[in-house]
Amino acid sequence: MDRRLSHCAITPYGPDAGSSRVRVFEWLDRVGTEFTVSSYLSLPNAMPSRLARRPLALARAELRLGAIARARPERLLLHREASPLSRGRWERRLLTSADLAVYDFDDALQWDDGEDSLVRRLAPKAAKTREALRHADRVIAGNAVLADWASRSHDDVRVIPSCVCLEDYVQKSSYALHDPPRLGWIGSPHNEAHLTLIADALTEVHRRTGARLTLVGTTRASLGCLECLIDRIAWSPERQRTALAAVDVGLMPLPATPYSLGKCGYKLLQYAAAGLPAVASPLGVNASLLREFGMPGPRTPDDWVTAILALLEMPSGARRSLGCAARNTAGRRYSYDAWLPRWTAALELPEPRRRPIPAEAGDGRRQVREPGKGASCTPSTP
Repeated sequence: MDRRLSHCAITPYGPDAGSSRVRVFEWLDRVGTEFTVSSYLSLPNAMPSRLARRPLALARAELRLGAIARARPERLLLHREASPLSRGRWERRLLTSADLAVYDFDDALQWDDGEDSLVRRLAPKAAKTREALRHADRVIAGNAVLADWASRSHDDVRVIPSCVCLEDYVQKSSYALHDPPRLGWIGSPHNEAHLTLIADALTEVHRRTGARLTLVGTTRASLGCLECLIDRIAWSPERQRTALAAVDVGLMPLPATPYSLGKCGYKLLQYAAAGLPAVASPLGVNASLLREFGMPGPRTPDDWVTAILALLEMPSGARRSLGCAARNTAGRRYSYDAWLPRWTAALELPEPRRRPIPAEAGDGRRQVREPGKGASCTPSTP
């Protein structure tokens, strides 16, 4: 791979990982430019146990990064990190090897010092994120909270949210409640523990209504006393496409931590894409999304009970109006089509043949604001 590369994208995970799929692979499917893609081990995550079972693949992945750096790409897109084993050396070497180096991040990696595992403490994401920021020519941040932080040390930061494609989700057609009612959650094994934050509320809603929780993710039971309320569905692209339309209310609880403030609200956007009414913690971008979608943002366990029951007790026509309006908003303001011109401009690729976003929406460059202000990063309607 020592020949000169034209366009290269580097991401730590394969297309089955939500972050890499949404932030890299979906975009590359929509541009006419061919990219060489390096996705490390092409796994859905970089759990230490997975890495330890693949020593030869790890060695090949590290060698491949060296070959990419030697090939001096004309354009390089680096998403999150180059290697889970790096402390910043690979990120620095790769970004400085390219004529145009763009760093993309969609979580508060700058505040992730790896307290929960030895591997992550040895190669903390915070250190390599700061290193990537120092050596990138341009930065793409998934929301305004991340962009505010990045803008303190970089003068070319552009906000591009994590987008959805409405065609990837079956639109909810019936808003009559299931018997018993069906609550829904979708996400990674790492994040499903957030449901324990509202365990008491879910138990109370179940006591009053018999509601059960459909969990689209892993089939491994890990939520203790909540498991008696849960029906698990293994994640796959097809199940993601259909499962959300088969529940009554989506859930997105988050812990009140700095890391949560950097979340891009993707679960809420998925629920909206399916036309599904939802309840979510009003943290970071979630707060502005909830306002746009007209959906509740409870803060206390009692508030969660009230919010879920309110949606379940709402007339089916009102739930339909809420879900359909959210879907329309997601399509207009958070779709790949709406943001494709901005993304290609950030990579300095040929402009796509799409209907342009009005000039008043700006060029996608981040305008620094006071913390907590302007957390929504929505374009004008295309």
